[in-house]
Amino acid sequence: MSWDAKDVALLKELWAAGYSAGQIASRLGYSRNAVSAKLKRLGHKRGHKPPTANPRIVAVPTRRQTLAAACARPVDRVVSTQKPVAKQTRELTKRELYAMLANAVRNTG
Repeated sequence: MSWDAKDVALLKELWAAGYSAGQIASRLGYSRNAVSAKLKRLGHKRGHKPPTANPRIVAVPTRRQTLAAACARPVDRVVSTQKPVAKQTRELTKRELYAMLANAVRNTG
Protein backbone atom coordinates (compact mmCIF):
# COMPACT_ATOMS: atom_id res chain seq x y z
CA MET A 1 0.00 0.00 0.00
CA SER A 2 1.59 3.27 -1.08
CA TRP A 3 1.07 6.73 0.28
CA ASP A 4 -1.08 9.13 -1.74
CA ALA A 5 -0.44 12.87 -1.79
CA LYS A 6 -3.74 13.43 0.05
CA ASP A 7 -2.75 10.93 2.75
CA VAL A 8 0.65 12.57 3.22
CA ALA A 9 -0.94 16.02 3.45
CA LEU A 10 -3.48 14.78 6.01
CA LEU A 11 -0.68 13.01 7.89
CA LYS A 12 1.29 16.25 8.18
CA GLU A 13 -1.81 18.19 9.21
CA LEU A 14 -2.86 15.70 11.91
CA TRP A 15 0.69 15.41 13.21
CA ALA A 16 0.98 19.18 13.53
CA ALA A 17 -2.38 19.22 15.34
CA GLY A 18 -0.94 16.91 18.00
CA TYR A 19 -2.54 13.58 17.14
CA SER A 20 -0.60 10.45 18.03
CA ALA A 21 0.75 8.02 15.44
CA GLY A 22 -1.82 5.44 16.50
CA GLN A 23 -4.71 7.87 16.11
CA ILE A 24 -3.48 8.94 12.69
CA ALA A 25 -3.01 5.31 11.64
CA SER A 26 -6.56 4.34 12.56
CA ARG A 27 -7.93 7.37 10.73
CA LEU A 28 -5.92 6.80 7.53
CA GLY A 29 -6.12 3.01 7.53
CA TYR A 30 -2.39 2.36 7.89
CA SER A 31 -0.52 0.61 10.67
CA ARG A 32 1.03 2.64 13.46
CA ASN A 33 4.50 1.52 12.39
CA ALA A 34 3.85 2.64 8.81
CA VAL A 35 2.80 6.08 10.04
CA SER A 36 5.85 6.34 12.31
CA ALA A 37 8.18 5.29 9.49
CA LYS A 38 6.63 7.80 7.07
CA LEU A 39 6.96 10.59 9.64
CA LYS A 40 10.59 9.66 10.16
CA ARG A 41 11.24 9.70 6.39
CA LEU A 42 9.56 13.11 6.18
CA GLY A 43 11.78 14.41 8.98
CA HIS A 44 8.96 15.11 11.42
CA LYS A 45 9.38 14.28 15.06
CA ARG A 46 7.51 15.21 18.15
CA GLY A 47 9.22 18.05 19.98
CA HIS A 48 10.02 17.65 23.64
CA LYS A 49 8.55 19.97 26.21
CA PRO A 50 11.09 22.54 27.38
CA PRO A 51 12.12 22.32 31.03
CA THR A 52 10.51 24.82 33.33
CA ALA A 53 12.44 28.02 33.94
CA ASN A 54 12.29 27.80 37.72
CA PRO A 55 11.78 24.23 38.84
CA ARG A 56 10.37 23.98 42.33
CA ILE A 57 12.45 21.57 44.36
CA VAL A 58 10.80 20.44 47.56
CA ALA A 59 12.63 18.39 50.14
CA VAL A 60 10.91 15.20 51.20
CA PRO A 61 10.08 15.34 54.91
CA THR A 62 11.83 12.69 56.95
CA ARG A 63 9.59 10.21 58.67
CA ARG A 64 9.84 9.65 62.40
CA GLN A 65 10.28 6.09 63.42
CA THR A 66 7.29 4.77 65.32
CA LEU A 67 7.39 1.79 67.57
CA ALA A 68 5.17 -1.11 66.75
CA ALA A 69 2.27 -1.69 69.15
CA ALA A 70 3.82 -4.92 70.41
CA CYS A 71 7.15 -3.24 71.13
CA ALA A 72 5.67 -0.19 72.83
CA ARG A 73 4.41 -2.18 75.85
CA PRO A 74 6.83 -3.53 78.45
CA VAL A 75 7.29 -7.29 78.53
CA ASP A 76 5.65 -8.93 81.57
CA ARG A 77 7.40 -12.26 81.42
CA VAL A 78 10.40 -13.68 79.65
CA VAL A 79 9.67 -16.53 77.30
CA SER A 80 12.16 -19.36 77.16
CA THR A 81 14.48 -19.15 74.18
CA GLN A 82 15.68 -22.77 74.28
CA LYS A 83 15.74 -24.47 70.94
CA PRO A 84 13.82 -27.73 70.72
CA VAL A 85 16.09 -30.74 70.83
CA ALA A 86 15.84 -33.00 67.79
CA LYS A 87 15.03 -36.61 68.54
CA GLN A 88 17.87 -38.97 67.89
CA THR A 89 17.11 -41.58 65.29
CA ARG A 90 17.23 -45.17 66.43
CA GLU A 91 19.71 -47.41 64.66
CA LEU A 92 18.14 -50.40 63.00
CA THR A 93 19.48 -53.89 63.45
CA LYS A 94 20.57 -56.10 60.58
CA ARG A 95 17.47 -58.29 61.01
CA GLU A 96 15.13 -55.25 60.84
CA LEU A 97 16.83 -53.99 57.69
CA TYR A 98 16.53 -57.40 55.98
CA ALA A 99 12.85 -57.59 56.98
CA MET A 100 12.21 -54.11 55.49
CA LEU A 101 14.02 -55.08 52.28
CA ALA A 102 12.10 -58.35 51.95
CA ASN A 103 8.80 -56.49 52.52
CA ALA A 104 9.70 -53.93 49.84
CA VAL A 105 10.59 -56.67 47.34
CA ARG A 106 7.29 -58.47 48.04
CA ASN A 107 5.30 -55.23 47.48
CA THR A 108 6.98 -54.42 44.17
CA GLY A 109 6.77 -57.86 42.55
